[in-house]
Amino acid sequence: LHRVPSAITYTIHKLEQDLDVKLFDRSGHRARLTEAGEALLREGRHLLRAATDLECRVRHVATGWESELRIAVDDLVPTERLFPLLKDFYREAPGTRLRLTTQVLGGGWDALMSGRADMVIGAPGEAPPEGLLAVETMGRFEFVFVVSPDHPLAALDEPLSAQDILQHRAVSVADTSRNLPPRTSGLLDGQDALTVPTMRAKVAAQIAGLGAGYVPLLWAAPHIAAGRLMKKEVEGSKSMTNVYLAWHPHQAGKALTWFLERLRDKSIQQYILGESGTYPPTGG
Repeated sequence: LHRVPSAITYTIHKLEQDLDVKLFDRSGHRARLTEAGEALLREGRHLLRAATDLECRVRHVATGWESELRIAVDDLVPTERLFPLLKDFYREAPGTRLRLTTQVLGGGWDALMSGRADMVIGAPGEAPPEGLLAVETMGRFEFVFVVSPDHPLAALDEPLSAQDILQHRAVSVADTSRNLPPRTSGLLDGQDALTVPTMRAKVAAQIAGLGAGYVPLLWAAPHIAAGRLMKKEVEGSKSMTNVYLAWHPHQAGKALTWFLERLRDKSIQQYILGESGTYPPTGG
């Protein structure tokens, strides 16, 4: 500490007086921490670390980096596909906290419009008509109609008709919008539906034979290969869906700008959307 023992002793006595507690037991040959002293040492270390972190974050924000960036990720995108990108970001800007939420259908647009998110990754369908957002096409997801091998639709000739499908339950993922009108996808008018909270749950429900429906090929491919799901052709089916990257243009700090620049990289887009199995090298 570069201080003489008497100065340290004075500081400890002053601390004990200010706290009105005994921090050291001096009854033996050597002073030992009391229980209160142990607690002060333990908790004080946390406070000092938090103070240091706060100081770093303040300096970080002063240079134009956001203290927190809230990213809404559509449920079509497996969250783990973003982890290599997040690792790159933390190497660049460890002082910015990231908060990821999963949204479904119009939920990403809703989170952005209501101020609950700063950007959205992989939002499907068209943006709300208000025109307050910056929107860029990120890519497309290929969808396939799949059923479990023991589902009644598995035995029918292809292509399946709408009437064939209408007679059986669909599995649908619930829209997470709070303010915007909820959207649906792949449901026929009058069709019975089992509604689940996530794409992962939808895939599991269809493997269990609880219903049928369209699933992104990225999610379905390993289960088709393993024989847990069967792909079925459908008359007039729309197999591709555009997904978008969107943000508030007037709130683009350094963290948001960093993500936009990286997410415009085609090789990163292809990895996130499952078109490539390899994340590009840093800077690639």
